[in-house]
Amino acid sequence: MLARTLPAPVFARRRRTLMDLMGANSVALLPAALEAPRNRDVYYPFRQDSDFYYLTGFPEPEAIAALIPGAEQEFLLFCRDRDPHMEIWHGRRAGPQGAKERYGADNAHPIAELDKILLPLLENRERVYYAIGYHPDFDEQVMSWINQTRAKARIGVQAPVTFIALEHLLHPMRRCKETEEIAVMRESARIACEAHCRAMQICRPGMMEYEIEAEFFHTFLRNGAGWSYPAIVAGGDNSCILHYTENNAELHDGDVLLIDAGAEVDGYASDITRTFPVNGRFSAEQRVIYELVLAAQKAAIDKVRPGCHFNEPHDAAVHVLTEGLIALGLLQGNVDEAIKAETYKQFYMHRTGHWLGMDVHDVGSYKTGEDWQVFAPGMVTTIEPGLYIPAGSQIADGCWAQLGIHLESDVDERWQRIGVRIEDDVLVTEGEPEVLTAGVPKEIDAIEALMRKTHG
Repeated sequence: MLARTLPAPVFARRRRTLMDLMGANSVALLPAALEAPRNRDVYYPFRQDSDFYYLTGFPEPEAIAALIPGAEQEFLLFCRDRDPHMEIWHGRRAGPQGAKERYGADNAHPIAELDKILLPLLENRERVYYAIGYHPDFDEQVMSWINQTRAKARIGVQAPVTFIALEHLLHPMRRCKETEEIAVMRESARIACEAHCRAMQICRPGMMEYEIEAEFFHTFLRNGAGWSYPAIVAGGDNSCILHYTENNAELHDGDVLLIDAGAEVDGYASDITRTFPVNGRFSAEQRVIYELVLAAQKAAIDKVRPGCHFNEPHDAAVHVLTEGLIALGLLQGNVDEAIKAETYKQFYMHRTGHWLGMDVHDVGSYKTGEDWQVFAPGMVTTIEPGLYIPAGSQIADGCWAQLGIHLESDVDERWQRIGVRIEDDVLVTEGEPEVLTAGVPKEIDAIEALMRKTHG
């Protein structure tokens, strides 16, 4: 999470919306993310908690935000005080004054004064909203404040009696993206598309997976972005490992390369997967599997429309993939029987998409009771069908028997070592779905043409 691009009024508008939903006699408490040690005196790069950042834009650790609807000062921020000595070693801090001037706090205080200032604000409030159960230390801290407030009952002070998980109000807000958010996500997608195109252009047999990964790191940083998740750069048989991240194998002539990598801009993620031939030209078998996955993805994207529900893209992709696998002789029976028996899961074992936003697997429910969430304009989902046929694949595999799936025959060697996933980020609009990641090619002819520019 590098430079902030969203203006302060966006965060103020979000706080106002949340406080209106909370109502009077309530308070919301949000802790910043904790710094995570990597080893000894080294810490992982700090990344702010998404909910905290969504409401404050404040990028520092050791902070607490309090939202108090109807109070004279509705947005309080507790943060690290300015400290010239620490700032020489570790960088500048906003301090309480900066929290007010740059981040819109109605008032701000040093984090050391948290207990003294926050306790009176809980008095005679009915409800406390916070992320219950996610941060044990913070749970304990909140309960300490509540018990101290309860101890004042004899002098007429009432303590909050209702504790509500903040995500019930906040996460539906985050699921539908605002205009400003969509603009940032488009930029995140643009940068990631540039990196994927660069990977196609430089890829050659004999390179190492990490050399390709390095091009992503270079492109992201050059554009002021960071990673949205650890990249998957998987050649050959590694392309059949869904979350492969070792990225340390040599790329061989005749293999495919599957890259799942996205950028993060101001806390907003992109998430793209492309699969292409290491040598710049698909083999006949690779082409068949790839075209089948691409057809499934197109069918799924067509279902990302208002009024369709979240599972419709998955159903569409599964139908296309299962039909194609039967036609190739990799599955037996008819389409409906294979889908009901879930025999396709040997080759396609994951879902077709997930919400995307500040988190790669973004917040927001997928179901309400038994009903799938219905798409509405502003939602962003990934669409990412795939097929995975590792070396030595056998349909009669013990893990499938444990799932109650009976499969019958070995996989012909010509299909093995082919893993294909094609993933795009898709915005729900009033009309046609908008593919935010259309800037990197996925048609075979376009991929091969791009690779020929440098492969010859």
